[in-house]
Amino acid sequence: MMQIQRIYQVARNLLMGGLMIIVLDVGPANTAEKRLIRIAVGDIPGVETLNLETAAVRAGARGIDTTIVYLQSEDIAVQAVLNGLADVGVGTPYAQIHRTGAPLRMFYQLNTLSFFPVVNTDYYRSWKDLDGAEIYTHGPGSGTEAIMNLMAKKHGVRYGKMTYLPGSGVRVGGMLHGRIKATIVDTHRRNQLLREGNGKFAVLPSPQIFASDEALYAHQDFLRNNAHTVSVFVEELLKVWREIRSNPSVISDARKQFDLLPKLSEHKVSTIDEYYSEMVAVGAFPEDGGRANAAQADFEFYTHAGTITDDAAKLRVEDYWDIKPLDTALGRLAKHVE
Repeated sequence: MMQIQRIYQVARNLLMGGLMIIVLDVGPANTAEKRLIRIAVGDIPGVETLNLETAAVRAGARGIDTTIVYLQSEDIAVQAVLNGLADVGVGTPYAQIHRTGAPLRMFYQLNTLSFFPVVNTDYYRSWKDLDGAEIYTHGPGSGTEAIMNLMAKKHGVRYGKMTYLPGSGVRVGGMLHGRIKATIVDTHRRNQLLREGNGKFAVLPSPQIFASDEALYAHQDFLRNNAHTVSVFVEELLKVWREIRSNPSVISDARKQFDLLPKLSEHKVSTIDEYYSEMVAVGAFPEDGGRANAAQADFEFYTHAGTITDDAAKLRVEDYWDIKPLDTALGRLAKHVE
C-alpha cells in the first residue's frame, strides 16, 4: 500500500506587485494524466481532516499517490492551486471565481456548514451587542465569514472589525485564554467552550444552513487532464463518507490502522468519535458528494451573505462546479452494488 505523504508546513505569502508567490516542496507539476494528487488545505491538521486523510490513504492502495499539505490560510491554498503548486484545494472559492473568473471548479462537497457563533458573556450577550465588535472567522470567503455577515444583516449590526484566524481549534484557544471575545466555531469546539468555559460562553441563535462548509476544488485543466485519477479519488471519498454515516467510529479505527496524524494530543484523539457522531447527526456529510444540489444551496446562501454579488437565479452550476468526476464515481459504485 502506498503511504500518504503528510507535510505539516506553514507557508508564508509574499506579495510583490500584486502577485502572491508560494514555495511548497511538493514536487513537479503534472502535465499529463498521472496517478498523483497534491492537496492544499488552508487549515491546521486535526480531527476534522481525518476523513480526508483516510480517503487519501485508501486511494493510495489503488495507486493514487496523495500528498496533503497544510497551509496558513485558504487564500494561500487557492493561490497554490492557481499557480500549479498544488492540484486540489479544500475550501469554497466562490468569491474568487465570481470576482476574478478564476478557472477553478469544485467537484466534491466534503461537508455542509455546521458552525456556531459563540461569545464571551462578560462582554456580549446578544447579536445587538456585537455592533462595533471585533469578530474572528476562519478566512476571507469562508463559510464562517459568510454566516457572520449574514447574521449581521439579519440583526442590523455592523462589526467593528473582521479578523481572520484559521482553525476552529485556534479560535477556541483564543476564547479560553481571553484574547478574543466573539467568534464562530464548529460543533466539536462549541461543546469544548461550553464544557471548559466555566459558564462564561454562550451560543448565539443562528439558523441551520445546508450550504457547503468545505469542498474540494481544482483547476479546470487538472480536472480535464486527470479525469480517471480524480474519479478514483472521489470514489474513495464516497466510500469513506458512507461508512462514516453508518458507523462514525470507523475514523478512529482508520487512524489506528494507518497511523494518521500521530501527533494529535490524547485529548483530541478522545474526541474523534464524538465529532464524527455529531456531524452525522446534523447531516453534515453528504452521501453523494453534493452534486448540483450542493451548488444550488451554495448559490442561495453565499448570495444572501454577500460573498457572491449576483442574483442566485442567474448563476450556472457549470461556472462553479464540475460534477463529472462525481457522476463517474457514483456510476461505478452503483454497478458494484448491483
